[in-house]
Amino acid sequence: MRKYGAFFIMIAALLWSADSLLRQPLTEGISSSTIVFYEHLFGAILLLPILWKSRKQFEALNRKELWAVLFIAVGGSALATYFFTSAFTYVSPTVAILLQKTQPIIALVLAALLLKERLATSFWIWTLLALGGAYFVSFPDGIGNLSLTSMKGVWYALLAAFFWGGSTVMGRYVLRKLTYPALTSLRLSVALLFMLFFIVTQRTLHLLGGLSGTDITRLLLITVFTGTGALLIYYYGLKSTKASVATIAELVFPFSAVALNWIFLDQALVTTQVIGGIILVGSIYMVQRSGRKYIEPPRPTVDTAFTSTSPVEVKNV
Repeated sequence: MRKYGAFFIMIAALLWSADSLLRQPLTEGISSSTIVFYEHLFGAILLLPILWKSRKQFEALNRKELWAVLFIAVGGSALATYFFTSAFTYVSPTVAILLQKTQPIIALVLAALLLKERLATSFWIWTLLALGGAYFVSFPDGIGNLSLTSMKGVWYALLAAFFWGGSTVMGRYVLRKLTYPALTSLRLSVALLFMLFFIVTQRTLHLLGGLSGTDITRLLLITVFTGTGALLIYYYGLKSTKASVATIAELVFPFSAVALNWIFLDQALVTTQVIGGIILVGSIYMVQRSGRKYIEPPRPTVDTAFTSTSPVEVKNV
């Protein structure tokens, strides 16, 4: 199956791009916290056998690794998904998805700060171009004409990208001891506990019995196909795919997401946003494509407890 690795990555990317078709209608009648809670509930149940089977791996984690898992679960899973879902209420799902592509920049910067990897000058050039593209996606008519409501949506989308980018770095640290399925099952379970606390304190839970059959079906589809299922398919393909090939295959996601939202949700982009989106995705592609090229080797004096010689993985774990 090695030669089909890129195909599985493209399938995962297509599934991710369909997420907004299911998520956006849910936000019209259900709170974002409820959506995220049930998404994690169904995902945790789905991976419960893996969680039980991996329990010995969890016992080997030290204190730093446990803190990293907590960040991945609470930040990279619960809060990131909550902010991403909330963004749909204030801005177009297409805008939220394109802004999510800033995640690799955040991951690389955090890797430089936490893993002591030195970023080359070329990285900052592509970063500035990507941020310029993100600006035109977010503010097609200029920042002065943006409403406070839309600004809130942009802020939520960028917060989601921050937590996803941070979880990528923390995931690199934890995956030295855990397999990806084990980490995913643990992440969903811990995030579920956090979301349970969140919705109880905020009193925003919609009971399952009060949801329509269509809503429950959408939540199950998000879990099985565009959420947990897509992630497992992605990492299955990534195991047998070169990073350069994977980066190209992943480009299916933003372009197919824009097309699907345009066709099915009538979420068209103006010319300025299209140009900004192309600049953003192209710049991120250049950062991802070369991996090590934009990261200089860490100094030999760095504490090896947080140093990894593997390329920065720019996908949410």
